[in-house]
Amino acid sequence: MRRRSTTLLQVVTVFIGIGSLALLLWEPHIEGRNAHATLTDIYFRDPFLAYVYLASIPFFIALYQAFRLLGWAGSREGAASDRAIRAAHLIRNCTRVTVGFIVVGVATLMFVGEERPPVAFMGLVTTVAFLVIGASAAALERLLRGAVDLQSGNDLTA
Repeated sequence: MRRRSTTLLQVVTVFIGIGSLALLLWEPHIEGRNAHATLTDIYFRDPFLAYVYLASIPFFIALYQAFRLLGWAGSREGAASDRAIRAAHLIRNCTRVTVGFIVVGVATLMFVGEERPPVAFMGLVTTVAFLVIGASAAALERLLRGAVDLQSGNDLTA
C-alpha cells in the first residue's frame, strides 16, 4: 500500500508540473494586452513575462525534487537517507527563492500596474501557499535528519 500511495503522489506531482507548464505557455496568449499580439510581441517584448519564466525555474526544481523524494519514500532503503534530506533542503530553499520572486514581482506590479487589489491578493495567496510548502519541507527535513541519526546510532541530545 505504501508504494501505491507514493506512486499516486508522484503522478499528482507530474500532473502539477504539466499543468503549471501549460498555464505558463497558454496564459500569455489570452492576457488582455496580448490578446491580439503576435508571438514575437508576446514572448520577446514583455520583460515581465521573461521574469515570470525565470521565477518559475525554482518551482520546477522543487517539483522534480519532490518527485524524487516520493520515489525514495516508496522504497525501504531510501526513505531516511542523506539524499532525501538534501532533497527536502533543496525544496525548502526553492520555496524561499520562489517567494522572493513573487514578492519582487508583486511589488513591481503594485507600483507600475493599474490593477492593484487583484495583484496584491494573488501575490498573498501564492506567497502563503509557498510558505506552507517551505514549512512542510523544513519539518520533513528535521524528521528525516532525526531518522538518519537514529539509524546511524548517533545521540540526538548531543
